[in-house]
Parts: sequence; structure tokens; C-alpha cells
Amino acid sequence: MLSSYFVDLHIHIGRTDKGSPVKISGSKDLTFYNIAREAAERKGIGVIGIIDCHSPSVQEDIARYLERGEMEEREGGGIAYRNTTVLLGSEIEVRDPGMGPAHLLAYLPDLASMREFTRWMSRHMKNVELSSQRIYVPARVLQQEVLGRGGILIPAHVFTPHRSLYGSCTDRLDSLLDPDGVAAIELGLSSDSWMAGYISELDRYTFVTDSDAHSLGKIGREYNRMALAAPTFEEVRRALAREGGRRIEANYGLNPRLGKYHRTFCTQCESILDEAESASRRCLYCGSTRIVRGVMDRIMDIADRSEPVLPEYRPPYHYQVPLEFIPGLGKRKLEQLLSAFGTEMNILHRTSEEELAAVAGADIARSIRQAREGTLALAAGGGGHYGKIAR
Repeated sequence: MLSSYFVDLHIHIGRTDKGSPVKISGSKDLTFYNIAREAAERKGIGVIGIIDCHSPSVQEDIARYLERGEMEEREGGGIAYRNTTVLLGSEIEVRDPGMGPAHLLAYLPDLASMREFTRWMSRHMKNVELSSQRIYVPARVLQQEVLGRGGILIPAHVFTPHRSLYGSCTDRLDSLLDPDGVAAIELGLSSDSWMAGYISELDRYTFVTDSDAHSLGKIGREYNRMALAAPTFEEVRRALAREGGRRIEANYGLNPRLGKYHRTFCTQCESILDEAESASRRCLYCGSTRIVRGVMDRIMDIADRSEPVLPEYRPPYHYQVPLEFIPGLGKRKLEQLLSAFGTEMNILHRTSEEELAAVAGADIARSIRQAREGTLALAAGGGGHYGKIAR
């Protein structure tokens, strides 16, 4: 029997329990244990992917939780903490000759296989302790090593202008990777299924939407709802492959206009260039060449279709506005909502407008309802700046 689980597969570790850095730009309270607890107790997310588990110091933390009985390895892969399962992952930077850098996400079923993967990577990486490090082997060699250990490989945030498959590396997936060895495509915060539908080679792949969280609060800003028989590594693998009824039932992501890189942006005068102007390599407002190419404009550059196509199996993509974007919803009122309704997933999906209004007021309740319906007015983001909710 299948059940629905919320799944966020891209969460970083900022520090180990002893304070050693892992993701330099990550929050210091982003430890393995804190992430699992946040997902289980506050967010209400059933499966999370922590993508810095290749770090030997992180592995020491994980082993200690297992030895104490605070967590346990699940049959079928993954590590259980209360009602949440952690998938052990790694984000790795590749750069093949003649191409720009791209980040790939690798997930392995258990701690033993991740430790063996770390031993192999340490021979080809300058500092295996840190997150998102460059590996000095061809991308297809890395792909073979992941798959040979029973793992899953997913290109990360594929359209963002920095360190992504299409945004900075190549125009076509098979230039970098074996297409048959790719489990899914991670869309990233500034794109959606409709936008990706302009590229025909992506039709075969399941899309995932993940938070790429660098702080506890960002966990679950994008996520998926999956139909699984159990919250395990193997079940997630089957869902990505659309096997035996396992599948992604829905993607929940930021409206692309809220993403940091949706539109082309001039960093000199901080102007967002509209579609007609974005083909230029120079800002038409100030003349600067300091332009960050937007995701929508990059997609149109490499599109091989004039209109997007969504395969029949493609699940609905719901524009999810994280609670931190809701006007007037500060920490105090959010804590009141969590105290009343348990988790952020309950607030976002299950609690009625009337119940929300009784705790947080009519304006906030209305905004959350409008966010569910996709009717909030938005101002587009670009150049590393998030979009905003128009008040």
C-alpha cells in the first residue's frame, strides 16, 4: 500500500557537532541532528536528503547517533529519526574539458557505501571534508562510481547561472553525462516544469524540486510529494524511476518569479532587463557588461521547441510561497501557528483559512490562502536577489 510523503532532497550541513565547517556559507546550526529534528518536528517532512554526508567528520556524527540508538538505519536504505528518513547524499562539482562547472547530487543507500564513496573521492578531491568541492575526474567516471555503488545521480539546480548543467556547463545533457544513468532532474528555485518543457531531451526524466537549504528555516521552501510504500532510499529510487506505482504526485516550488535568478540582471545599476532587452550582452540602461543571465532567458537560448510540452506522466507543479515570504508573518506569529497546528506542512496544506485567521489574523490567513491558489501578486527576482510579494 502506497502513502504520500513530503520529500526535500537538497539540504546542506553548515557545521559538525564539534563545530568544524562543512558548508562555509551554511548556518552554523545546520548540523546533521538539527536538520533531522527540524524536518521531523517543525517542518513535517517525511524524507530529507542531506547532501554533505561524504564529509568524514559528518560520518563520525552519524555513527555516534546510530551507536546511541537516537537514529537507526532503515531496511531499504536511509537513516530514521522519529518519522523522518534521512537520505545520505553529496553535492559534487565537476568540470569537464571545454565546459564550465556543474554541480551533481549523489545519494547512496547507507553509511557503509557512503564511507567507501568518500574513500574513493578523497583520491580525486583536494578537501573531502567540505561541501560542493571540485572532483578531478570526468563527470561520467563520477557517474559510474555512484551507480556502481547502488546510488542515484541527479544534476543539481540545472538552470541557475552558476555551477549548473545548463546554466554554466553545456547546452545538452549527453555532452556531460550518460543520459541512461541520470535518475532525475532538479529544477532549481528559478524554474518550473513548464519552463523545462521547452527542452525535449528532458521529457524522459522525473523532475524534483528541492530547497537547497543553507539554514534551518529554508528547509522545505521547495519540496515534492511522493507516493511510496515506505520512506526509504529504495522507495525514493523507484519513485524517481516511476516503478510499481511509485511516483512523484506533485512538485511544490517557488513561483519562478520569486527565484534569485529568474530574469537577466545588471549588477552595475541593479536593473532587471525585460525579455526584449535581455538578448543584449550590455545593459541598455547603463551600458555595463556586468550582466547575470536569467534562467528564463537561458532556457529560451537553448530551447528546441517553440512551445513547452509536458509528458502525460508529469505531475502538477504547485507554486509554493514559503511562509517566510508571507507579508506580516514574523517569528512570533509563526511560532503561534506552529503551536496551534504542529508543522509548516500543516499550515501550508491542511489548515483552513478560518483556523489560520483565528491564530494569526485575517490578513495573514488570506495571504496563505492566496499563496495556495497562486493569486498573490509578485515582483520578479534576478541577479541573486529574491523576488517579492507585492503588498
